[in-house]
Amino acid sequence: MTQKIRVGLIFGGKSGEHEVSLASAQSVLRALDAEKYEPVLIGVTKQGEWLTGGNPLKQLVNATQSPLLQAAADANGASRAMVSHSATEMTTTETLNKNVDVVFPLIHGPNGEDGTLQGLLELAALPYVGAGVAASAVGMDKQLMKALFRNAGLPVAEYLVALRRRWEHDPEETIHEIETTIQYPCFVKPANLGSSVGISRARNWDELTQALSNAAQYDRKIIIERAVDAREIECSVLGNDAPIASLPGEVIPEREFYDYDAKYADAHTRLIVPAELSGEQTRAVQELAVRAFQAIDCCGMARVDFFIDRRDGKILVNEINTLPGFTAVSMYPKMWQASGLAYPQLIDRLIQLALERHADKKRNKVVS
Repeated sequence: MTQKIRVGLIFGGKSGEHEVSLASAQSVLRALDAEKYEPVLIGVTKQGEWLTGGNPLKQLVNATQSPLLQAAADANGASRAMVSHSATEMTTTETLNKNVDVVFPLIHGPNGEDGTLQGLLELAALPYVGAGVAASAVGMDKQLMKALFRNAGLPVAEYLVALRRRWEHDPEETIHEIETTIQYPCFVKPANLGSSVGISRARNWDELTQALSNAAQYDRKIIIERAVDAREIECSVLGNDAPIASLPGEVIPEREFYDYDAKYADAHTRLIVPAELSGEQTRAVQELAVRAFQAIDCCGMARVDFFIDRRDGKILVNEINTLPGFTAVSMYPKMWQASGLAYPQLIDRLIQLALERHADKKRNKVVS
């Protein structure tokens, strides 16, 4: 009998996307092929404590009150967590090296999706699903991401960056620059966060002031973008050096824009997969998605988000998400499902891509 591959699922974390991470972990755990993979559950609390004994997923789910986690963790799947070593007996690095063959990071946002966790896995010499250190960091930082997109000739909406320090010390000048350069309406976002946390739409001075203060709670850099009357299109990308794009999907929120609640708690948000696009538009979105993926040297997976301007049909690249949600309602797996790749097969392919990339990296000559 072939020995099962031990897959370390790392979830939770200190960011505002803690609940999204737990929901993603629930879904991935249920989808793992029990004949092929042995899950090893590794949780991170909101305080940053690593949990490796017992059932960390159940423990974190029980500690969280969220509409995302109404269903309890799958008891049968979760019970296969690592129980032979408790957190008090082994360090995190020892846990990874001795009990895991490949890691599936599921911590969204800072300290999980931004290259920090990937750096730890590199030091542990472990294969892991998704983008590497550099691509993860760039994919999280919207300022760096957009700079690389522009350098690659990708179309992006007009934007500027305001530092929290400047906003707090010179708010009037900050607002004046935004009003004269970007104008109203505009979107205000923390530069380093996902799942639309901390994002606001501003149509006047009062709303802009509130939006900047809100975004400044989450990051030292704030992105201000010109609002576009547009359809919101998304496209999944899968692969390493030869990535492919899925059929695009469209998000139609009932709210003013696709914020955190619209993504995860609003039953009225419509997710249309595949999107109702012409063949030419579909091909253009897929091509731009792959180019955005390659522009930041991504690997494994990513979801690329777009705007299609309602006035002239122009396609703009909004952002890339290197660790997209894997919940039951997440667009990344839904788009691959519509493209002919079912959820369990998608998880299997991502793990295989991680192993392939790790094997390729081991070919690099190390100078002694």
